[in-house]
Amino acid sequence: MISPSKTREHLVEELESLRRRVFEFERLQSEQNREMEALKESEEKLNTIIENTRDVIFQLSRLGIIEYVSPQVKEIYGYEPEDLVGKHLKTTTPVSELPKALSVLKNALSGEVVNNFEINQLDANGNIIPMEINGAPVRKDGKIVAVQGIMRDITERKRAQEEAKSSSDKLVTAMGKTIEAMARIVEMRDPHTAGHQRRVTQLASAIAKKMCLSEDQISALRLAGLIHDIGKVRVPAEILTNPDGLSEAEFNMIKTHPLVGFEILKSMELQWPIAQIVHQHHERMDGSGYPSGLSGEDIILEARILAVADVVEAIASHRPYRPALGIDKALDEISQKRGILYDSEVVNACLALFKKNDFRFD
Repeated sequence: MISPSKTREHLVEELESLRRRVFEFERLQSEQNREMEALKESEEKLNTIIENTRDVIFQLSRLGIIEYVSPQVKEIYGYEPEDLVGKHLKTTTPVSELPKALSVLKNALSGEVVNNFEINQLDANGNIIPMEINGAPVRKDGKIVAVQGIMRDITERKRAQEEAKSSSDKLVTAMGKTIEAMARIVEMRDPHTAGHQRRVTQLASAIAKKMCLSEDQISALRLAGLIHDIGKVRVPAEILTNPDGLSEAEFNMIKTHPLVGFEILKSMELQWPIAQIVHQHHERMDGSGYPSGLSGEDIILEARILAVADVVEAIASHRPYRPALGIDKALDEISQKRGILYDSEVVNACLALFKKNDFRFD
């Protein structure tokens, strides 16, 4: 028979155990409530961000199906979000841009992050909208199941870039006309070399294209070529046109023209290093050139190209003190001095132009 005291002890233990369980339940419920409040607050903040951002937030399935798109799609694209969910990305992508879009999706599904990817999109009326996309793969249980990202309308940015390019093009055109006028002044003082700067420019530009230089480098070289002898305005005309050859003193005076040209051009606000190209076009790879005795990579590439074009044209053409020696003699000169006086890559490009009949002086 169980004594009353033991029964009371047992009841007390059960009550204490129950009290502890109630306390633990209340604690867990309180933590759950706090977590729910925190989650709710986070969702509210996220929704606020999504609703107020001007960018479009999206999620695509592995098949390119739109699984989510934020409300801003209405403002930018003219679609209600529900009109696009379940549709393929081709709905808002021009046919011409679709291969590019699918390629980026494929890369993202392979684990790549999409950074500043620009693509044209179509709004509900079929109008083109330039967009910039940043995105990343979505993983679940270690597998990539979707792609999420942000799309930004860059119409204003593109418009500003076009305006800047238009202004730049106008400046380059004006600069080119100014330089052409200066080139004519040089040729008026030295009629025997009329057309020299123009022909050098033709060859230098062709060499630069053969070497796959950028459009900016080619433009800089073209303008520098048109005016590379501007420093000769300081040399007396009788020296420039002397048919009897030059004395050492006269030649030393002519050798100042790259530096004089640099001094004339350096104060001009030019878009490219035209003054530097003019300054270095008589430098040589072994350091034997002038006016600074630069060598190798210290001579900028555009100046190395201009140097070869200048030599080829000068040897091939008539001069007051000798008849034209011809293009074969000119090409022999740069071949023999390739890697010594003249940049090997530039010489190879120049020789290839004449060998394949891809160039001839006008």
